Amino acid sequence: MPLCRVFLVSVLMSVRGATQSVFDGMWKIDLDESPSSTAQSSYLLRDGIYQCLTCEPPLDVKADGKDHQIAGGPCYDTVSLKVVDAYTTEEIDKRDGKAVGTTKMTVSPDGNTATVEWTESCNAQSNVVAGKDLMARVSQGPRGAHAISGSWRIAKRMNRSENALVATLKLAADTFSFADPTGQSYTAKLDGRETRFKGDLSGTLVSVRRIDERTIEETDKRGGKIVEVTRFTVSADAKTMTVSMTDRATGTTRQFVCHKQ
Repeated sequence: MPLCRVFLVSVLMSVRGATQSVFDGMWKIDLDESPSSTAQSSYLLRDGIYQCLTCEPPLDVKADGKDHQIAGGPCYDTVSLKVVDAYTTEEIDKRDGKAVGTTKMTVSPDGNTATVEWTESCNAQSNVVAGKDLMARVSQGPRGAHAISGSWRIAKRMNRSENALVATLKLAADTFSFADPTGQSYTAKLDGRETRFKGDLSGTLVSVRRIDERTIEETDKRGGKIVEVTRFTVSADAKTMTVSMTDRATGTTRQFVCHKQ
């Protein structure tokens, strides 16, 4: 091969390599490797009134199975809570009369654990995201309250629908992009300027900045307030990524381990 062609091939390979970042590609959460959450959920259900003390916004509605108006919800405007039996409740969140979230919580007979099955479709395409979690009790509710009352944390994420597990990232020069199978995405400059989170019904604005060669930080705002900060940190071999999501209201962090597909 002539020297000039060798040089040209070498240059093209270098350019091609330079266009690839450690963030580029599809990533999938490994539930078995992801640690349990330290975040707590607190509920109180007694005398026909349901309260979710850690929800955003906090909920305080009659537990009569009927839709009740909620102001300031991230993507829903009514909530209904039905008491199925002494151990089970069912919640339905709606937006403009259409269900965008469901939660069924079933407490074990000994009261120490609970299974939560949930769905969420807070995206412009109405794609349903689903999951099932095993909850561990942190504190008891007051005497006479329903079994769901008290504080809980996720002990194990038992399963998630595929569209809740994967996302595609790309870093090109000073621009970072995110996209998931539900049609939610953004493309943002690394200068901290805010951009709209497309496909998200809660009106989230996103800004990103680069912390170091292997870490990108995303800041989410709603209603002018920072609600969550997420860090994407890629391992030295570029095969694993840790995603840490900090809720600014509670100060708690959820962490997920992802593998490049």
